[in-house]
Amino acid sequence: MKDSQSSRFRPFRVVEKLRESATITSFHLEPVDPGDWMPFEAGQFLILRVPEGAGHVLRNYTVSSAPQDAGRYRITVKREGAPRADVAEGLSSTWLHDRIQPGDEIEVQGPRGAFKLDGASQRPVLLISGGVGLTPMVSMLKVLAETSDRPVWFIHACDSHEVHALQAEVAALAARRSGIRVHYCYRNPTEADRAAGRHHSEGLLTRETLQALLPLDDYEAYLCGPPPFMQALYTLLTGLGLRKERIAYEFFGPASLLTEAPSTAPAPVAAPEASPAVGGAEEGPQVVLNRSGCSIPWREGAESLLSLLEDAGLEPEFSCRAGVCGTCVQSLVSGEVTYFEEPLDEPEPGKVLLCCCRPTSTVVLDL
Repeated sequence: MKDSQSSRFRPFRVVEKLRESATITSFHLEPVDPGDWMPFEAGQFLILRVPEGAGHVLRNYTVSSAPQDAGRYRITVKREGAPRADVAEGLSSTWLHDRIQPGDEIEVQGPRGAFKLDGASQRPVLLISGGVGLTPMVSMLKVLAETSDRPVWFIHACDSHEVHALQAEVAALAARRSGIRVHYCYRNPTEADRAAGRHHSEGLLTRETLQALLPLDDYEAYLCGPPPFMQALYTLLTGLGLRKERIAYEFFGPASLLTEAPSTAPAPVAAPEASPAVGGAEEGPQVVLNRSGCSIPWREGAESLLSLLEDAGLEPEFSCRAGVCGTCVQSLVSGEVTYFEEPLDEPEPGKVLLCCCRPTSTVVLDL
């Protein structure tokens, strides 16, 4: 099932380390073996193997460079300091910022991820980010600036110029062609920010701001940022009439966090038989929960088995939502699934990773 390159960790050398803001630094990575570089799509991420004690942990970082930049990846990382004295600093971000220097080697796997720019579409594009969530948006903007004439709105929110990364790069990309508009919203701008005209609005991104920026159209929106920011923007965009299927997003949390209202997805209903049989008379696949005897109709618009279960009000364990950590593994009693995101480690026979697969037949899970 696995491609020998895409599924293994390969050594990459840090060839450049650039501070982008007070809290954000970029790391340019080149493979020790040039044949280990793999193409990627704007929006995808790398998995880094980060030392921890006698072992290691895995962390995901979005590629902020362009797919056209063959032979090198750039990741742009915020240093996650401890918010309180009783909370530890971010393990991987502090390791990168404080320990890693040009010439050092890092173990890298990927690229991976289903959050990708739809290059086949011709719809206008909204790239909306908060904080370090701008990293996939910059990669997408590079593709749109160089290979497309689609109208683009690049909207970024952060605290102030001090923590605003890649601003000059975005300005240069926006100047490459007509049809690219940039808007910066600073939550706590300084007087120097105001005097220099470094931002366009203050406080939070609001419905009024978006209405003033965006003409009526059928957009595709891409969102990335902290969950509260994403929830607010998802609500704003759907409230302005943007269809939910036109909104793509990247963050590590349940999809239900994006909506304030209860889910309108079909709730579990009692299975027609006490011991559910696979391949009943229902139209389309069913997701049957073996322990409760409940069945959920599979919806073609569902992202994964995990998201379908979440929309139905269930709370399976998960962590990465990307086939990396293995937290969402469940026993598959019967049925078949297909993986739209290749797991980092192939599940054992009779097991399934809920976060990155969809059913190809009625499936029975040991839930």
